[in-house]
Amino acid sequence: MNSFYTIALLIASNVFMTLAWYGHLKMAEFSWFKTLPLIGVIALSWGIAFFEYCLQVPANRIGFEGNGGPFSLMQLKILQEVITLVVFVVFSVVAFHMQVKWNHIAAALCLVAAVYFVFGFK
Repeated sequence: MNSFYTIALLIASNVFMTLAWYGHLKMAEFSWFKTLPLIGVIALSWGIAFFEYCLQVPANRIGFEGNGGPFSLMQLKILQEVITLVVFVVFSVVAFHMQVKWNHIAAALCLVAAVYFVFGFK
C-alpha cells in the first residue's frame, strides 16, 4: 500500500509543481494577472509550490526503504522524474495545445528504459 500512497502523492505533488512553475505562463492570458508585478507572480508561484512540498515530502518519507517503504532513493528519484514529465506533457497538451512529436515519444521510451533499469536490477 505504501507504493500506492507514494505514487499518488507524487502525482498530486507534481500537479502543484507544474502549476507553480508553468501555470503563470498560461495565466498571463488574463488581464488581472498581466498587470501583476513579477514579485506578485513569484509569490503566487511559491504559494502553489508550498502545497507541492506538503505532498512531496510525505511521499518520499512513506516510499523510502530506509523508512520502511518499498523504494530505494534512486527508484524514488526516477519515479519522480517520470511522473513530472508525464504530468508536464498532459499540462502542455491541455493548457497550451502543444503537439506530441516523435522525439517526445522517443524521450518517453528512454524514460521507460530508465525505469526498467532502476527497478529491474535490484
